[in-house]
Amino acid sequence: MQSIVTRRNFLAAAGSAALASAAASAAEPAADGSLRILGIACSPRKGMTTAKAVQAALDAAKAVSPRIVVELIDLGGMTIAGWSPTPVKDDFDGLLPKLTDPQLGGIIIGSPAYFRSLSSLCKAFIERCMPLRDGTKPFEDRPVGALAVAGNRNGGQELVVQQILTAMLSYGMLPVGGKSPAMLGGTLVNAKDDVSQDDTGMQSARLLGTHVAEVALKLAKHP
Repeated sequence: MQSIVTRRNFLAAAGSAALASAAASAAEPAADGSLRILGIACSPRKGMTTAKAVQAALDAAKAVSPRIVVELIDLGGMTIAGWSPTPVKDDFDGLLPKLTDPQLGGIIIGSPAYFRSLSSLCKAFIERCMPLRDGTKPFEDRPVGALAVAGNRNGGQELVVQQILTAMLSYGMLPVGGKSPAMLGGTLVNAKDDVSQDDTGMQSARLLGTHVAEVALKLAKHP
């Protein structure tokens, strides 16, 4: 038992140090009250259909207000391990300053549907955010939306969206869907590595981005 407690204490200290460093490097809130919406594309295929779907959502979010600033974080090609009881050094460390940015207004997470479930990269990203539940809790009370891309219309997209939103509840985030008829979030079909021809799916991504931005603005402390 003593070894378990010691390891946990070490982990907590390491996590706190990483978060403190990230917070120190983060910019102060902008004087113009801008809010940053991050889009996290969790496909191992960099720049492909999931990233394009998330970018469509971000573009719609940006159009809501001049206060909204958007940024796509494409995890394709990155090495991100799942949660471990011992500290891990990989590409996730470089994401911490963005995730702890005081201007963070909300997050949109996109994943391909693999075997009717989220990608292992998406699950690893969510797990590694665990230290963000402590300290300043940068995710708490901020909107999160989700979208999924699959090879056919009934490829598990809604299951993946539900899995992502359920997991992000652990961080105190506020799940946000799209607007009717995209109530749950974005659900897109990948036809020959192209989601742009899926008008229904692309519209669901845009409706999701719009709603996340609108909620972020409503929740902002200084409207």
